[in-house]
Amino acid sequence: MQLYGLQMEIDWEDTPGNLARVRQWLEREPPEPGSLVVLPEMFSTGFSMQVAAIAEPEHGPAATFLAEVARHYRVTIAGGIVRRNAEGKGLNQALVIGPDGKIGCTYTKLHPFCLGAEFEHYCRGDSLGLFDWQGVQGAIFICYDLRFPEVFRHAVCRGAEFFLVIANWPRSRENHWMTLLQARAIENQAYVIGVNRCGRDPHHAYSGRSLIVNPRGEIVADAGEEAGWLQAPFDRELIRNYRRGFPVLNDLRKEFLPSS
Repeated sequence: MQLYGLQMEIDWEDTPGNLARVRQWLEREPPEPGSLVVLPEMFSTGFSMQVAAIAEPEHGPAATFLAEVARHYRVTIAGGIVRRNAEGKGLNQALVIGPDGKIGCTYTKLHPFCLGAEFEHYCRGDSLGLFDWQGVQGAIFICYDLRFPEVFRHAVCRGAEFFLVIANWPRSRENHWMTLLQARAIENQAYVIGVNRCGRDPHHAYSGRSLIVNPRGEIVADAGEEAGWLQAPFDRELIRNYRRGFPVLNDLRKEFLPSS
C-alpha cells in the first residue's frame, strides 16, 4: 500500500491549466495501482473567494477528471473542489474517489478560514469525511480544520486510523503546519498525510512542506518546497501494533469530548 501526495503549483482560477498540470505529473510518474493519491485543497482553481467564477456543478470538470484518473490508474484519489449550495454560497469540498470511479466520500470543510474572509463566501460543513481505503478507515480534512483537534478525535472515535489534510497553507505559518500535522498523528496514533500547494497566488506565497507522518509522530516523507511527488509506504500493521503496544486511546475520557 503506497501513499502519494502531489505538491503542485496552482494556476489562479485556471481549471483547464491545472488539470493539464496534474495529468502531466501523473504521466511522468504514474502511481502504483491500489495506491492512495492526494491533491491539494482547491487544486484546480487556487484558494479563490470568487465562487461564481470557479464553482462547478455536480459532474463538473475537476470531479470528472478525478474519476477518470482513479479509473485509469486504478487508484483511490482525493482532491479539493468548489461547488455551490442551493442558495448559491460556496462549498469548499474534498472528494475521495475509488478505482471504480465512484465517489466514496464528499466532505465539506468544517472550518472556513474567518481571517481570510472565507466564511463570507463559503458555508461550513456539518459532518466528518470518513471513507474506507483497502479495509482501513480514513478521514479527510481541509486546511484550517487542522487547528481543531476535537474533530480529529471524533474521527478516531469512529474508527479512523489515518487522516488526509489537504491545504493552501501559506509560507508565513509553515511552522504551525508542520507542528500540527505531527501533533495530530501523535495524539491520535494515526498516519497523517498533509498535502499543501507551493508557489504563489495573488495574495500569498506557499512553501509546500507536504508531509507524511506515521503514528509515532515521525516524519517519513517531506516534499520540501518544490513541486513534485510525496511518497511513502502505508503500514496498517504499524498502526494497530503501536496502538496495542502503547494503548493511550484506551484511556480516552469521551465524556470530555464536545457533544456536538
